[in-house]
Amino acid sequence: MGLMDFIKKQFIDILQWTEDGDGTLAWRFPMADMEIQYGASLTVRESQLAVFVNEGKVADVFGPGTHTLNTQTLPVLTYLKNWDKLFESPFKSDVYFFSTRQQVDQRWGTQQPVTIRDKDFGAVRLRAFGNFVYRVADAKLFHTEISGTRERYTVQDLDGQLRGLMLQHISDAVAQSGIPFLDLAANQIEFARQLQTATAPEFEKIGLKLEGVTLQNVSLPEELQKILDQKIGMGMIGQNMGQFMQYQTAQAIPKLAEGVGQGGGGGVAGDAMGLGAGLAMGQVLAQQLQGGLAAAAAPVAAAAVAAAAPVVQSAEDIMQLLEKLGDLKTKGILTDEEFAAKKADLLKKLG
Repeated sequence: MGLMDFIKKQFIDILQWTEDGDGTLAWRFPMADMEIQYGASLTVRESQLAVFVNEGKVADVFGPGTHTLNTQTLPVLTYLKNWDKLFESPFKSDVYFFSTRQQVDQRWGTQQPVTIRDKDFGAVRLRAFGNFVYRVADAKLFHTEISGTRERYTVQDLDGQLRGLMLQHISDAVAQSGIPFLDLAANQIEFARQLQTATAPEFEKIGLKLEGVTLQNVSLPEELQKILDQKIGMGMIGQNMGQFMQYQTAQAIPKLAEGVGQGGGGGVAGDAMGLGAGLAMGQVLAQQLQGGLAAAAAPVAAAAVAAAAPVVQSAEDIMQLLEKLGDLKTKGILTDEEFAAKKADLLKKLG
């Protein structure tokens, strides 16, 4: 290099970066054809890291403070460039600054329902959204895995990738929390904590630390929202699911008997048909509930029979009703005592 070329050449004696607040995560110091003066000052502010890169290889990393650049403070670069201990010449190196402050109010959410596995309902579809906070923790790893040689890398550039990581682990968070799906809305803090636990390792793989996750809303599918409303109602009256189903079925039997009786031409034949249909439905549900419903349905059946009995007008009607009562006793819906009482009452009418 000629003397004039050396004089005209620009040397850098101060390296620093003042963030402009535009969400920049990584920024490359503009070197152009300039070289760094041996003994130059490197200023790294709080919430920043600086990384020296030599020919594509990450060399020395500097934390907050003011650093004088020489062979003592640049040991890795000194090794890569084969400098001797007397080296004092200007040198070339790429320098990248990284922001390590928290990137707050980052949004995540399900654009489409996410299918998860629930211990109570099997596969269900979930909508949820909230916020998360992260920061650059390992500048060397973030440089090699994400930002690379770009002049500037921003929060916006990374947004889609991080949203995907959050959504990818929703199912894991639900499973690890052990919270039933119907209780998620009431346990948002625990769900958010489990989502952070499940997702944090993926952030660490690219040099980031997931500082926090919040869950603002969980949307239940309409059909499960109805079940939740029923569960709340049962809680208010102190019933469990089996008792609630028994109550609903017992209520439905006389209503069905009444409806069929009115639509079947009236009289005992119509009433008996409605009663038979209602009790048949009661039998199916009683089998499903392992006999728990029979005790609740039997009094209702007896009441329905008692209501129908006064309108008996012929021996043929009475015999038909006795046969139906015999079937109910055989199936265990009427007790022997209830059958005997109704039989005696009906036989009196024949006399």
